[in-house]
Amino acid sequence: MRTTRAPVAYGPAALLMVWTAGLLSGAGCIERTVTITTVPEGATVHLNDQEVGKSPITLPFTWYGDYDVICRKEGYETLRTRMRLATPWYQLPGIDLITECFVPFTVRDRRAAEFQLDPKTIPSREEILTHAEELKQRALFESD
Repeated sequence: MRTTRAPVAYGPAALLMVWTAGLLSGAGCIERTVTITTVPEGATVHLNDQEVGKSPITLPFTWYGDYDVICRKEGYETLRTRMRLATPWYQLPGIDLITECFVPFTVRDRRAAEFQLDPKTIPSREEILTHAEELKQRALFESD
């Protein structure tokens, strides 16, 4: 024996829920990237004590705030500094829920930072000897 079921008619509330679920499943997100360049190019870049590559480099970041930056290149002084990525208005608490969950497109936050490396200076023989003598005197008289 075979039974047939009558077609089911969905009400406007059910259709609205399906439409809303479909809209939210395609909701946007935030794509954050920072591009780090150095002058001269080709310096090794470390962010928060992790090597991320050679400049210029573009990489994603997760949070806003302070980052420790170290740039190294042969023949140049090592640069140790701090980079601040300020929070935009659309990522403030409360507003960020709307931006990340209900906006139907991807918000792209692209940041850039440039760092100038100074050429390494080689001290003269006299400067080295003077500094060595100062260290010797400190070691002899400050060890008490």
